[in-house]
Amino acid sequence: MSSFVSFLRRPLLAGLATLLLSSQLALAAPSHSLKAPRPLVWADFLGLNAQLHWFSESAYRQQIAKLKALNLQWVRLGLHWMLLEPSPGQWRLDELDRLIQVMHEEQLKPLMYLVGSPAFASSAPAGASNVDQYPPSNPQLFASSLAHLAGRYPQVEAWQVWNEQNIPPFWQPAEDPLHYRQLLESSLDALGAVRPQATQVMGGHAYYSQMPVRGGLMLEALMHLGSLKPNRVTAYHPYSQEPEGDVPGAGDFLLNAGTLNQHLRLLGSGPIWATEFGWSSYAGPVELQPIIGEQGQADYLLRRLALMSAMDFDKVFLFTLSDLDARATPRDRFYGLLRLDGSEKPAYLALKRFLQIAGPSLTPLTPPAFADAPTGMLSIAWQRADGRWLWLFWAQQAGTVRLQRSGSGTLHNPLRGTSQTLRSSGGGINVNVTRELQMLVL
Repeated sequence: MSSFVSFLRRPLLAGLATLLLSSQLALAAPSHSLKAPRPLVWADFLGLNAQLHWFSESAYRQQIAKLKALNLQWVRLGLHWMLLEPSPGQWRLDELDRLIQVMHEEQLKPLMYLVGSPAFASSAPAGASNVDQYPPSNPQLFASSLAHLAGRYPQVEAWQVWNEQNIPPFWQPAEDPLHYRQLLESSLDALGAVRPQATQVMGGHAYYSQMPVRGGLMLEALMHLGSLKPNRVTAYHPYSQEPEGDVPGAGDFLLNAGTLNQHLRLLGSGPIWATEFGWSSYAGPVELQPIIGEQGQADYLLRRLALMSAMDFDKVFLFTLSDLDARATPRDRFYGLLRLDGSEKPAYLALKRFLQIAGPSLTPLTPPAFADAPTGMLSIAWQRADGRWLWLFWAQQAGTVRLQRSGSGTLHNPLRGTSQTLRSSGGGINVNVTRELQMLVL
């Protein structure tokens, strides 16, 4: 089972995300208002990565119950080909069979990705100890195995081809857009033959698809190769040091992801999914991500989710549902909403409050903007399903703004679980802005 460790979160490729656009520092403005491009239903928009197959059935049933308590249903699971089919045609699927059955009974919607070459299929050189990190020598071998699984599990809603193929930990010896395209097209052809109704998903690219060895963006290379198509999902993993980006105060996540998504739409992409994002609550030793602790993890999650909900993503998957055991690295053990014993971390509680305050669905509205806003203020507005106005906001520096609205409402801090009543005076409402996400319902 130690092979699972190879496809968890690796250290951030420091600095790569800041190279996508040279103009990113231009976003360091007094405030930034976002209006979502479309209505949102949380059960359709937000999913969770989960390593349910790492756990006993009793443990993963408890995790599923916690997931359902959030009124969510999409789950992304990684399947390691080397462990499932160690020899040609010799499958080890009993535990996966049971897990898929339980997920179906619980009415979850799985997104599965297959990754990691077994020795018989790997292109690794003789004597390599990490054969699973090399792509298959023959793409048809992978395509046939993915099709076998898709045919065996018709309950799976969507299938994703490989994972983070733009970085060496998943594609040795170096990223190769042409060879990945061959794997992608062979696999999706095979998937379409056995499960034409399944959603076809490109492997999730690390960060914005930067290629650290070759240079450039793999998504751009795949566009030139004809692999961006309206009938398949484009996926990437916009990890960053902070919710707003890698450069403090620059807002580079908004600019980079917004620009990339805009170009993907113009180039003919289908839906755009962020199939991983998140932060670890680990205590050290430092593994590139700063130490932010459990409260920091919750804070970062709320702010990033608020941003992504108002940006041009069709679906996003938080990494991950539960902490992991010692098969993962010290940092990778602590990305979960739940601790290893199943108890709820602050991130779980904060997310639950956030979703309860927001309600099941939202309609985008034009957010308020302020000439005297605190530095780095973010402002997002929605109409809830019950017709009430919902305003999400925070800033890099604390301050006060005057909201030009009358009446009274409730100001929520989902991170801390607190709330207070605000009332208008003189035709407006004075609102204190902090670094933490707040949600005002009027």
